[in-house]
Amino acid sequence: MCVWYSEGRDRCRTTQRKNKTSTPELFGPFLRRRSLPVQVTHPEREARTSLEMEMLNHKLNLYIDSWMGPRDPRVQGWLLLDNYLPTLLLTLLYLLIVWMGPKYMRSRQAFSCRGLLVIYNLSLTLLSLYMFYELVTGVVQGKYNFFCQDTRSGGAADDRIINVLWWYYFSKLIEFMDTFFFILRKNNHQITVLHIYHHATMLNIWWFVMNWVPCGHSYFGACLNSFIHVLMYSYYGLSAVPAMRPYLWWKKYITQGQLLQFVLTVIQTTCAVVWPCGFPMGWLYFQICYMITLIILFLNFYVQTYKKRGVSQRKEHQNGAAASMNGHSNGVSSKENIKHRKLRAD
Repeated sequence: MCVWYSEGRDRCRTTQRKNKTSTPELFGPFLRRRSLPVQVTHPEREARTSLEMEMLNHKLNLYIDSWMGPRDPRVQGWLLLDNYLPTLLLTLLYLLIVWMGPKYMRSRQAFSCRGLLVIYNLSLTLLSLYMFYELVTGVVQGKYNFFCQDTRSGGAADDRIINVLWWYYFSKLIEFMDTFFFILRKNNHQITVLHIYHHATMLNIWWFVMNWVPCGHSYFGACLNSFIHVLMYSYYGLSAVPAMRPYLWWKKYITQGQLLQFVLTVIQTTCAVVWPCGFPMGWLYFQICYMITLIILFLNFYVQTYKKRGVSQRKEHQNGAAASMNGHSNGVSSKENIKHRKLRAD
């Protein structure tokens, strides 16, 4: 406010001019400070996030390497193998979907996915057949010793084995789709502890295998498993076609083949412990322990699915109950029969 008195007129005008010129000086820096973050911080935030991820990968790699020892340089730079964090995050994402997926689908209609299932299972059948063929021919080419084979004496065959075992590792990521299809089709009874344990652990275990022992004695379990998966995924591909279901009788023997696979792997791994050849002992002991857990879980599945089903079926026949004998009958109601028929051990 300006007070008008004779000797103060000029002073009043001066004060008003100063006030007019000082307004942008007061608010200008404030406005500039508000506009700067929009232009500068976005790329800085991306760079900071990238740097933090690199530091986290570096620290995690240092910790793992200090525990496991030096890695095999033959797989350096291969997709998903340099850093453990992507494999770990993919596994955590898988477990999150397993937890949240059924809740999301609870109030929604189930998807059929019939065409996708045929394509998916056929693709995995062909991939498993390719891996089985490559592993067998690679072992023959390198003249691998059944009792024990190190990771450096196979020459060019070792490189061939490494290449196909990377595909075996990557196939474990693809097989997460098994569970996702269960969720989409609302077959939640198939998402068992065995199923989740098997899928979540295999991807992580094979990341470590590929970085430290990507050939040699590691081939045996992957070779047997690829053969079993040829039978298994061909079965489930055909079972997605309703007209084929009455003719599919070998699911029971797939589970028996899986159990036999684990037992043979334990025997072959034990041979390398008894007659060592330079293959790391720690890996052999770990594989034996892991195979024993799978034997226990698959054996429990087999007993629960087939033995108790047979007892229930005999009781219903004794009571005069009708059962549809198409190779999948289990002596229970038709709705439960469908559930049991679709139950998977993998």
